[in-house]
Amino acid sequence: MNNLDFFKAYFKNEFKATYDIIKAIPADKLDYRPHPVNRSAYEIAEHIVAHVFDFDVLINNNQCDECLVFPFNSPSELADKMKEMWEKAEESLENLDSKQWEEETVELLINGQSFVTLPRMHMVWFFHNDIIHHRGQLSSYIRPMGGKNPAIYGFSADTV
Repeated sequence: MNNLDFFKAYFKNEFKATYDIIKAIPADKLDYRPHPVNRSAYEIAEHIVAHVFDFDVLINNNQCDECLVFPFNSPSELADKMKEMWEKAEESLENLDSKQWEEETVELLINGQSFVTLPRMHMVWFFHNDIIHHRGQLSSYIRPMGGKNPAIYGFSADTV
């Protein structure tokens, strides 16, 4: 199995945990943050989904001006929008060959300013790993917000 095929399988496998954690956010607690320096639950959820938006851009283009915000009204609405974008990225991945994945570069811009240029596979893995990081961060918010943590990797005390 090459890196592209491994990523496709991994990406498909990680969807449910990400979708479920977004849906688990108590809608009336979006402003929760455990400390003043932490992002709010709203900010983390929007950051995760902004990265999902960027997947299709990264897969199909040689430049991506990172989506830094993704406004939403409810966690359920956000999760459903994320599902659409995730599926679109999965479709786009099917059109890539190993050479495009491993050798073509993508320049990441932040607010129109060049930040870094990496091979597409490194950039997409970077964004995907950042989603997993923030998903874990968000999972540590759910219970103090009064919600129930979904099973991300195996059972959760809230789903047993």
